[in-house]
Amino acid sequence: MPAEISVKICGLTAPEHVRSAVDAGARYVGFNFFPKSPRYASIAQASALTDDVPVGVAKVALAVNFSDAQLDEIVARVPLDMLQLHGAESPERVAEVKRRYGLPVIKAIGVAEAEDLAAIDRYSGIADQLLIDAKPPKDSVLPGGNGLPFDWRLLAGRKYWRTPWMLSGGLNPDNVAEAIRMTGAKQVDVASGVENAPGVKDAELIRAFVQAARRS
Repeated sequence: MPAEISVKICGLTAPEHVRSAVDAGARYVGFNFFPKSPRYASIAQASALTDDVPVGVAKVALAVNFSDAQLDEIVARVPLDMLQLHGAESPERVAEVKRRYGLPVIKAIGVAEAEDLAAIDRYSGIADQLLIDAKPPKDSVLPGGNGLPFDWRLLAGRKYWRTPWMLSGGLNPDNVAEAIRMTGAKQVDVASGVENAPGVKDAELIRAFVQAARRS
């Protein structure tokens, strides 16, 4: 029997949404500290939200080109299991963050065409995990969470990268199973695809997404 797909629900901002993600069987829950995002959570807010996360579910902080001072405050005040770097952080910066905080790091990589895949090799073996996301439009202020897919055929046959990875970008309950079949992904990440308004998660959509991912 195939290994169970791991699901990350990102951009959680309310206790009931955290509980919905946990109850649905999410393996990771993400808190977005990027102020321009409709899914932004303050440090105090995220700290309170982690109270609803049981042992065994990884708590992930999403940061975008943050300084040491910004990350210091987040790590000091929010009990976390992982950091997700979703900006233009270099491989050297990823390694520095890992050393400084002693936490596993997920590095997001935006993909729109085949040449974008070269970045995966640059970060492989440095980041603990990679998040393969749709590259944002040039005029977007958000590095992710734009609800846009990319051509999943670009990842076909590449399921054996040496660094664990998860698929993101425009996933929803209706297309996640197909995306998994096309890419061979063992992990998937979703934010806007389980919302009924920007930043507002829907418990039924979360449940449907996890179920669809695991039926793939």
